[in-house]
Amino acid sequence: MDQLPQKNLLRLHPAGSAGCSTGVESSSMDGFWMEVEQIQQRDELREEDSGGNEGQLPEEGEAESQWLQDTGLSGLLGGLGLDGDHQELLSTLTQTQVSAVCRRLDIYARSVRRQHKTPVRDVRDVFGVFNSGKMSSENGDSGMKGAQLSSRASKSPPAAEPGGLQEQAGREEAFNMDSAYSEQAAVLLQRGRPSRGGTSAWGKGSLPKFTVPKGRLGVMRIGDLSLQDMRKVPSLALIELTVLCDILGLDLKRSKAGKWKVAETRLFGVPLDSLLEADHKVLPSTQVPLVLQALLSCLEKRGLDMEGILRVPGSQARVKGLEQKLERDFYAGLFSWDEVHHNDASDLLKRFIQKLPTPLLTAEYLPAFAVVPNIPNLKQRLQVLHLLILILPEPNRNALKALLEFLRKVVAREQHNKMTLRNVSTVMAPNLFLHQGRPPKLPKGKEKQLAEGAAEVVQIMVHYQDLLWTVASFLVAQVRKLNDSRSRRPQLCDAGLKTWLRRMHADRDKAGDGLEATPKVAKIQVVWPIKDPLKVPLTPSTKVAHVLRQFTEHLSPGSKGQEDSEDMDSLLLHHRSMESANILLYEVGGNINEHRLDPDAYLLDLYRANPHGEWVLKQNPT
Repeated sequence: MDQLPQKNLLRLHPAGSAGCSTGVESSSMDGFWMEVEQIQQRDELREEDSGGNEGQLPEEGEAESQWLQDTGLSGLLGGLGLDGDHQELLSTLTQTQVSAVCRRLDIYARSVRRQHKTPVRDVRDVFGVFNSGKMSSENGDSGMKGAQLSSRASKSPPAAEPGGLQEQAGREEAFNMDSAYSEQAAVLLQRGRPSRGGTSAWGKGSLPKFTVPKGRLGVMRIGDLSLQDMRKVPSLALIELTVLCDILGLDLKRSKAGKWKVAETRLFGVPLDSLLEADHKVLPSTQVPLVLQALLSCLEKRGLDMEGILRVPGSQARVKGLEQKLERDFYAGLFSWDEVHHNDASDLLKRFIQKLPTPLLTAEYLPAFAVVPNIPNLKQRLQVLHLLILILPEPNRNALKALLEFLRKVVAREQHNKMTLRNVSTVMAPNLFLHQGRPPKLPKGKEKQLAEGAAEVVQIMVHYQDLLWTVASFLVAQVRKLNDSRSRRPQLCDAGLKTWLRRMHADRDKAGDGLEATPKVAKIQVVWPIKDPLKVPLTPSTKVAHVLRQFTEHLSPGSKGQEDSEDMDSLLLHHRSMESANILLYEVGGNINEHRLDPDAYLLDLYRANPHGEWVLKQNPT
């Protein structure tokens, strides 16, 4: 069978790879190459399916222009003035983040001048005000100032210590999200502290355990923040990712999106957002395509304990027939999953991922995911991955999370299915990194590095997914400042950015002085089933969990009724206790749209972070 020219690089094992590995390692990486071969043998993969632009790097200045648009700073292009949105976003940035914006705008301006286009504003006219003043810290509690860095980032990452992850196995380490990752990297760089963990040791020992310390405001998961506020996070995360990569000397590669031919089908080869649009007609609250949920559910019920699940292929003839039946019968509710063999379901899952018009990790940032293994420090790899996950479009991020949760369940049944974390990662990596079976353009001899690096990234995402799906507190603090700035927009004057920033800092100082008038009692609004506010003492030790417990006690007091109503009271109390278990406390308004609170968060600190917000008890929407 004829092979596409680009596929020949990965058609067989790279020469010499087996001689560089132990028998176990070679066997594990064999899963990667076997998976690549199976992908390439599927007869539905044709070269013309691609628009031809995948992996194409942007021209000079084009990357900077796209970056400024993605970060919400498109108004800086073409000589436009700073409107309210740009001023508000810039006011939340640290000095190192502003330096990154300056560098991109400067590169774009030089490219425009060379191409004789309309001149853009000089970078000094836009950012001169930032160079002389102090930038506010990301987290009001941390008090960390922007690190004084040269506009030229370090060109080489710190050298890794001898050894690797096996030296860190079993050791628990804090993963700090209170201060920006770029600030943490700058401090390490200035101290000259060596990194821990080599790039090739990821699979030779168990991974270390990282825990996110719970601050006074608790820990926020991605689903805890409202969609309105979550939409502000990607631009902030992209700016922070760029700064962090500058400090690490890492080339943050970003490909052009490209044009893709969308298949004329209903399930396979359909964009995620189109699938969700159709699914919302059936289940309005769904966040993951229903067909993907059904595939994962089938595998969970029938395949978790099967030896070689995900690795052993199904029958190609049966799989193709099942795909056609799914296209025809799925939405009609006529498809029977009872007839699907677990290995066939595994292949259907891989086909769904492979046939997406654009990669699940997105065409734009797939190269950035691929360079993560080049970072010597494991914690900094996690930081870069964390920011990349936050940048992903919501449909991609939710689908990836569903996939990773399933893969973690497979690994948890390792004793039965013989699929270790390393095995699962090497088998699934080609489906995420070689979109539609086509490898990126690689220098000769780099195939083994691509395979090991891609498998490492999948392993890290599976193992640390809870950490990666956390919204860093320094980003939440920036979202709060952004919302607070927009609420003060009527106060903006035409005297320029410098005057506006001075007023912002003066307002913050006044707000800080007014914290002494903290109320003694917090009033908690209750949406259901009582109308009167719930009053809770506001002390330094009062937690959200205390509010939930008090509400439960208020909802289900001890019954002292008559004997003839004892059974009815018992039934009512049981019903109410079940309902109270689904009650959550939300922070609403002020400098946040809506935020589901961590039970371990302290109310007094939440009040100080958002004195104009309200607390509302509501039922869990799920």
